[in-house]
Amino acid sequence: MSEHPIDTTALTTLSTQIKSWAKELGFNHCAVTDTQLDKHEAHLLSWLDAGFHGDMDYMERHGSKRSRPTELEPGTVRVISVRMDYFPSGAADADTVLQDNQLGYVSRYALGRDYHKLMRQRLQKLATQISEQGGEHGSDLHYRAFVDSAPVLEKALAEKAGLGWIGKHSNLLSNTAGSWFFLGELFINLPLPVDKPLEQGHCGSCTACIQACPTNAIVAPYKVDARRCISYHTIELRTSIPLEFRKAMGNRIYGCDDCQLVCPFNKFSADTEQTDFEPRHLLDKTKLTELFAWTEAQFYERMEGSAIRRIGYECWLRNIAVALGNADTTPAVLGALNARANDPSELVKEHVTWALQEHAS
Repeated sequence: MSEHPIDTTALTTLSTQIKSWAKELGFNHCAVTDTQLDKHEAHLLSWLDAGFHGDMDYMERHGSKRSRPTELEPGTVRVISVRMDYFPSGAADADTVLQDNQLGYVSRYALGRDYHKLMRQRLQKLATQISEQGGEHGSDLHYRAFVDSAPVLEKALAEKAGLGWIGKHSNLLSNTAGSWFFLGELFINLPLPVDKPLEQGHCGSCTACIQACPTNAIVAPYKVDARRCISYHTIELRTSIPLEFRKAMGNRIYGCDDCQLVCPFNKFSADTEQTDFEPRHLLDKTKLTELFAWTEAQFYERMEGSAIRRIGYECWLRNIAVALGNADTTPAVLGALNARANDPSELVKEHVTWALQEHAS
C-alpha cells in the first residue's frame, strides 16, 4: 500500500459507496469489521478440544489462520462481510416434504445452483468497483475474496460487523432477516471505519432449536457436536452413518434445516431474489425411489453446478438408502432397495442391507 495520508472522510465516503455497490450486486447486507477475533478463537479451540468437529480435520489443520485473518492474508486490516438471502420462493413446503417419508428432503440452501461461485463472482465485482471507483484509496486496494472456501470464521466476522448474532444453534441470526442466508467476505488492506456489532443477541430464553434437533446435536446453547449432526453425516462424513442416528435422519438425504425451520426469527426472512437459488431437477419434492434410480452419469450431469455434487455418487446413494429404510414399506421402496442389494459399493450395500432389515422387522 502506498503512503497516502489517511483521509478518514474519504474512507467513510468509500465505505458508504461500497455498501451501495454491494446492494446493487444482490447482497442483502454489507458491513465492515476489524480482524480481532480473540473471543471467537477461544471458543473455536474449546470446540476442537472437545472433538466436536468429528472427521472434519480441516477445521484444525490451518491452526490460528482461521481466527487470525492477518495470518491467512497478510496485510489485511478490515473485513467486508456480506449476506445474501437464499430461501427459494418456488420450493415445496419444507414441513410437508419432511412429513412425507416417500420424498427426499434436501436442505433449502442446496436446491439450486452452488452459491460459492455466484457469490465469489459478485465479491470480485465489488472489489473491482472499489479498485476502479474508490479514488486514491481504491487504487491501493489489495484484497482476497472468500465464500465458505478457506479457513475463515465467517459467522464470527459477520457478528462483529453487525450482520446479526450467533444463535444457540450456531448459525448467524438477524432480527430482521432470520437465518436463511449465505455469508461471504472480502479481506482488504484499507482502514475503513468499522461498523458496530449488535449490543447483544436476541435468543433470550428460547430453546426451540435445541428441542427440535432430531439427533440432539445442540449439546448446549451455542455448542453443536458435529458428530451428532445430520448435516455432518449426510455431507461431510465419507464412511458409514452410525446406526444410532439412522432412524433420526428420517428422509433427510442432504443436510438438515430443522433448527432453522423452528426459529421464531425466520418469520422475518425474505425469499431470495436470486433465480439461481430456485429448485433444480425437482429436488424439493422428488420421490426417494426416483432419486435412488439415478445412474452415476445422471447424478454427475444433474448435479453439475450444485453444492450436492461434492459428496459424490456413493454417499448420495448411502444417504438415500437410509431414508428408504425409514420410509413406509411399499412395493416401490422394496423394489428400489432390492435392485441395489448387491451394489458394487460396499458402503452402499451396507446401508441397503440395513434398510431392508428395517422393513423386515
